[in-house]
Amino acid sequence: MATDHELRFNHLFHAGRTFVFPCDAKGRVDLDSLGTRARNNYFFARALVGREVGPPTVERRELDAAKVN
Repeated sequence: MATDHELRFNHLFHAGRTFVFPCDAKGRVDLDSLGTRARNNYFFARALVGREVGPPTVERRELDAAKVN
Protein backbone atom coordinates (compact mmCIF):
# COMPACT_ATOMS: atom_id res chain seq x y z
CA MET A 1 0.00 0.00 0.00
CA ALA A 2 1.38 3.40 -0.97
CA THR A 3 1.64 5.64 2.08
CA ASP A 4 2.39 9.01 0.54
CA HIS A 5 -0.37 10.62 2.62
CA GLU A 6 -1.06 11.14 6.32
CA LEU A 7 -4.23 10.69 8.30
CA ARG A 8 -4.28 13.48 10.88
CA PHE A 9 -6.42 13.79 14.01
CA ASN A 10 -5.98 17.34 15.36
CA HIS A 11 -6.62 17.88 19.07
CA LEU A 12 -9.58 20.18 19.71
CA PHE A 13 -8.25 21.78 22.89
CA HIS A 14 -4.45 21.71 22.60
CA ALA A 15 -3.11 23.35 19.45
CA GLY A 16 -0.15 21.49 18.05
CA ARG A 17 -1.15 18.10 19.46
CA THR A 18 -1.96 15.82 16.57
CA PHE A 19 -2.11 12.09 15.97
CA VAL A 20 -0.56 11.33 12.55
CA PHE A 21 -0.56 7.98 10.72
CA PRO A 22 0.68 6.96 7.28
CA CYS A 23 -2.16 6.21 4.87
CA ASP A 24 -3.09 6.05 1.21
CA ALA A 25 -4.87 8.82 -0.71
CA LYS A 26 -8.27 7.58 0.54
CA GLY A 27 -7.24 7.65 4.20
CA ARG A 28 -6.83 3.90 4.62
CA VAL A 29 -4.24 3.00 7.25
CA ASP A 30 -2.39 -0.33 6.95
CA LEU A 31 -2.81 -1.48 10.55
CA ASP A 32 -0.48 -4.43 10.02
CA SER A 33 2.40 -2.07 9.25
CA LEU A 34 1.96 -0.10 12.49
CA GLY A 35 3.78 -1.03 15.66
CA THR A 36 1.79 -1.87 18.76
CA ARG A 37 2.01 1.62 20.25
CA ALA A 38 1.06 3.35 16.98
CA ARG A 39 -1.84 0.94 16.44
CA ASN A 40 -3.13 1.62 19.96
CA ASN A 41 -2.81 5.37 19.37
CA TYR A 42 -4.75 5.01 16.11
CA PHE A 43 -7.65 3.26 17.83
CA PHE A 44 -7.47 5.77 20.71
CA ALA A 45 -7.66 8.73 18.32
CA ARG A 46 -10.60 7.21 16.44
CA ALA A 47 -12.47 6.66 19.72
CA LEU A 48 -11.97 10.33 20.68
CA VAL A 49 -13.30 11.91 17.49
CA GLY A 50 -15.73 14.64 18.43
CA ARG A 51 -14.71 14.61 22.10
CA GLU A 52 -11.01 15.48 22.10
CA VAL A 53 -9.92 15.32 18.47
CA GLY A 54 -11.55 16.52 15.29
CA PRO A 55 -12.53 14.30 12.40
CA PRO A 56 -9.53 12.90 10.56
CA THR A 57 -8.14 14.68 7.52
CA VAL A 58 -6.02 13.20 4.76
CA GLU A 59 -3.04 15.28 3.71
CA ARG A 60 -0.24 14.66 1.28
CA ARG A 61 2.96 13.91 3.15
CA GLU A 62 5.68 16.56 2.87
CA LEU A 63 8.77 15.25 1.16
CA ASP A 64 11.90 15.08 3.25
CA ALA A 65 14.61 17.15 1.55
CA ALA A 66 17.22 14.53 2.39
CA LYS A 67 15.25 11.86 0.51
CA VAL A 68 14.83 14.04 -2.57
CA ASN A 69 18.53 14.77 -3.05
